[in-house]
Amino acid sequence: MHKGIFITGTDTGVGKTFVAAGLLRAFKKMGFNVCPMKPVETGCGTFNGRLVPADALKLVCAIEADEPLKLINPYRFKQPLAPAVAAELEGAVIRKQDIISAYKQLSKKYDITIVEGAGGVMVPVYKRYLFADLIRDIKLPIIIVARPGLGTINHTLLTIEAARNRGIDILGVIINHSAQIKKDLSVKTNPEIIEKLSGVPLLGNVPYAKRPARTLSKIFSQIAANVIK
Repeated sequence: MHKGIFITGTDTGVGKTFVAAGLLRAFKKMGFNVCPMKPVETGCGTFNGRLVPADALKLVCAIEADEPLKLINPYRFKQPLAPAVAAELEGAVIRKQDIISAYKQLSKKYDITIVEGAGGVMVPVYKRYLFADLIRDIKLPIIIVARPGLGTINHTLLTIEAARNRGIDILGVIINHSAQIKKDLSVKTNPEIIEKLSGVPLLGNVPYAKRPARTLSKIFSQIAANVIK
């Protein structure tokens, strides 16, 4: 079993946080000692003059993680941009060693650390340092979260190719229905085509649900079981 898993996406807004939270709950239910990590979060709101990393807090609340937020989320920014751009605009420096150190501290204490990126593997963390570079440096396999509809074949295969070219291990793809959409022919055929063309396993197809915590726990449990086979 891997000590950690990196959750990436084919794009922003595909539901990485939702999937990461679902997997955290599932692994915890299976008896694993788990913890989340969100290395960099942008687009943060403010409360009492402090930036609030909403996604990181969702991950913390998913399993009531008992770790300092600074360790789980080392960097946060106000502008809803790629981390490298947000950091530059806000006059900040993102040090990769801070992120790597935080991950190492968590990974020593937990069976599994679920790390969620921002956007996809080619998003810049700082200057020319990409999330793909971070993934390689902390030596984690990835799970790719993809959209269900038209266009996802191209986005997913490009993500898979970029990861493979950088020597990143891919555990599989999760199709996530983050919104209620019409189930046209592309939605029905995309998962099989992606799996066939890439050779990467489809770990699960998460449907849209109004009450996801109640209705999707079995699906995430099956996905977690597929991951640790």
